[in-house]
Amino acid sequence: MRKGFLLLMFLALTISWVSAQVDEKTAANEAVNTKVKSAEVDSAKYWKFTGVCGLNAAQTALFNWAAGGNNNVTGFVFANMTLSYKKDKWTWDTNFDTELGEMFSNDYKKGYRWRKANDKINLTTKVGFQMHPQWYLTLLGSFRSQYAPGWDYKKIDDGIWDADSNYVVDANGARVDRSLISKWLSPSYTDLALGVEYRPNDIFTIGVYPLAGRMTTCLEEDLRANYGLPVREDGTYKKVGVNMGLRINGGINYTLVKDLKIISTITLFTPYTAKLHDKENGQPFGNFDVDWDVAITYNFLKVFSVSLMTSLKYYDKVKIDGPAWRHYSEGPRARVQFKEVIGLGIGYSF
Repeated sequence: MRKGFLLLMFLALTISWVSAQVDEKTAANEAVNTKVKSAEVDSAKYWKFTGVCGLNAAQTALFNWAAGGNNNVTGFVFANMTLSYKKDKWTWDTNFDTELGEMFSNDYKKGYRWRKANDKINLTTKVGFQMHPQWYLTLLGSFRSQYAPGWDYKKIDDGIWDADSNYVVDANGARVDRSLISKWLSPSYTDLALGVEYRPNDIFTIGVYPLAGRMTTCLEEDLRANYGLPVREDGTYKKVGVNMGLRINGGINYTLVKDLKIISTITLFTPYTAKLHDKENGQPFGNFDVDWDVAITYNFLKVFSVSLMTSLKYYDKVKIDGPAWRHYSEGPRARVQFKEVIGLGIGYSF
């Protein structure tokens, strides 16, 4: 009996000791997990991700339509996303605004029925240090370009399809073709700027950057004259131009009501040094290049969206052909560029 009692006591003590070790290990693991989760929560609260993205499409079909028009299908994808980080006195904000679309019409000349409808790449990132509750010393970098080649179809649309030769000819029977007007990195605009930004709230920002450099790139040699690239002594154009200047930024990111979001950015740039490169035709200080983008989206039934997107551009050195207006002459010159797109499709706002 005594041996049995001692054996039972030994087993009981062993089980108790093992159980205590397990409880200690469990408590330690729970403490570690709590710390990890707490660290994840602390880290997550510094980050904020907002924006809109979607796929829009439109289709028009006409049959014996007396008023005229084109049968066409248009579709494009778009995204405007902002990732923000804020901790102590430091902030880091990155915005990516992009869209790409195609249009098809069987009323266009054969071989040219697919045409680009939308194409935009705008990427901006900036790091700020808080000097005052609403003022930040900011270092900014940005990049603007497009994905795919863009074409001018005016001669094609005015021409005649010659079935025998399988190409378009003008009134004199001479072959005509579309004209390239843009492509990847032709042009592109890359900015690096240092300045001060005013942020009264999470909705509105405005920044002034007196130290701003802009690099204009055009890899396509035939297009360089259209985008104001520097001229060499032999009359040829360089593929890269660099200017120092003044940059002014403004931005709005506002959710007016649930599922209705307004995002707008405007960038103004004027060079200090342009006349040093081209004394006769250089861009005078105070003549601002303008990029103004607006996106208004409304989501309903969780997955559907209605969107209005506009882009307004004015580049002092970008020459666009067109008619005379007021005291301006006919032909290539700097002109206001404007694009507006209304779409209905699948979208998501966050």
